[in-house]
Amino acid sequence: MPLLDKDEVQERLSSLPDWRELHGEIVRQLEFPDFVAAMEFVNSVAAKAEAAGHHPDIDIRYNKVRLALVSHDAGGLTQRDFDLAASIDSLLD
Repeated sequence: MPLLDKDEVQERLSSLPDWRELHGEIVRQLEFPDFVAAMEFVNSVAAKAEAAGHHPDIDIRYNKVRLALVSHDAGGLTQRDFDLAASIDSLLD
């Protein structure tokens, strides 16, 4: 899958307002009422990621979850990252 240039990244981020580009990744931070809710969300993300064959970096700190997406095999951001970000966002609707 081809790498996206900076303009393409910014264009795609416009449809994902809760995500931002940081150090070559797209990142989203979320906060939940407690650890159990955070883990339930992370398990839902894991199911989406496994189905997509694309896995985010996930950092869990009690009730805070940080997700970072980058296509490591392509060496940067691709459409696959934005597709998974949108899929993750759909879990919160």
